[in-house]
Amino acid sequence: MSEREVVLSIQPVELFKLLKFESLIGSGGEAKHVIAEGYVLVNGELETRKRRKLVAGDVVEFNGDVLRLSAAT
Repeated sequence: MSEREVVLSIQPVELFKLLKFESLIGSGGEAKHVIAEGYVLVNGELETRKRRKLVAGDVVEFNGDVLRLSAAT
């Protein structure tokens, strides 16, 4: 399991875009698929909304990776 901080320069960001931009998944379409299939957790809860708006303080888990979101200063 790997954990890292992701600094958001723009808030909110959509869940499927975060997975794609952080290279946890190959494409936006693939990201939407894994979210819809129930493979992604946000703040410890199953999330199936592809366009879930994420902000600083949220924690995203997928495939053994944990992303902790923070705001740019």
